[in-house]
Amino acid sequence: MLSKRNPQLNRHGELIHLLSIEGLPKQVLTHILDTASTFLSVNDREVKKVPLLRGKSVFNLFFENSTRTRTTFEIAAKRLSADVINLDIAKSSASKGESLLDTIANLSAMHADMFVVRHSESGAPYLIAQHCAPHVHVVNAGDGRHAHPTQGLLDMYTIRHFKKDFSNLTVAVVGDIVHSRVARSDIHALTTLGVPEIRAVGPKTLVPGDLREMGVRVCHDMAEGVKDADVIIMLRLQNERMSGAMLPSAGEFFKNFGLTDDKLALAKPDAIVMHPGPINRGVEIDSAVADGAHSVILPQVTFGIAVRMAVMSIVAGNEA
Repeated sequence: MLSKRNPQLNRHGELIHLLSIEGLPKQVLTHILDTASTFLSVNDREVKKVPLLRGKSVFNLFFENSTRTRTTFEIAAKRLSADVINLDIAKSSASKGESLLDTIANLSAMHADMFVVRHSESGAPYLIAQHCAPHVHVVNAGDGRHAHPTQGLLDMYTIRHFKKDFSNLTVAVVGDIVHSRVARSDIHALTTLGVPEIRAVGPKTLVPGDLREMGVRVCHDMAEGVKDADVIIMLRLQNERMSGAMLPSAGEFFKNFGLTDDKLALAKPDAIVMHPGPINRGVEIDSAVADGAHSVILPQVTFGIAVRMAVMSIVAGNEA
């Protein structure tokens, strides 16, 4: 049975689905990060496999386009020795009008053990978790504007790797926060892990004012937002989710909120720069910064595989 308190946890408080970072206790997040550390060394082996999901079937259900997330989930599942099935949604019955739950019911009948779901509708992974068989686990790979929990976790892993501790950090999240599921997941994770100063930085049209209620400092000036920051997380402009004239132009955005060497100089000397990708160079971030000494964008991708391995192995090891 799904817990009424939190549908992601069983009655023992163990993770059985990963749907959102919101509502997860600190010990669950820390357990995922600690487990990911043990998987990093797998990447360095000649045979990059461990048998934790041998005999299990993982279905990648990407109702939205993705390259990086889908690929890293596939690599992670294969390194855990799972059988991975990538469903081409554009050519599936879903494109012919089959409902989401009918699709899930049919795939469950094929003895699925785990669904990795990306969907344009917020809440779709929750719906699937409520209606799938008790032995099936659901991992949210991004739903609408709502959440992208594994990206949030790999961002936390990256921060912990380079900064060791969360308790004294100033973290600036910069850009299109209103449309960003990554920003929501990051802010929930940073709050839970005890980061004392979280800043949301961007134009008024792209930063929701209600973030202040979560203890987030809202900044509409880039200099104020990145001053003395330890970590700067740049976000992609979510053009596909924007409606109306929320921005004067990409050039205007870059002038005011794009991260350049001059703006980065306002942060701490050892600040790290992150980005969930794909990067729009010259819009959110200058190439000199993206490829520079402060950038940890490529390590984020490497850590993402270990974090997704950790999530899948943990949920698969717990009974509903």
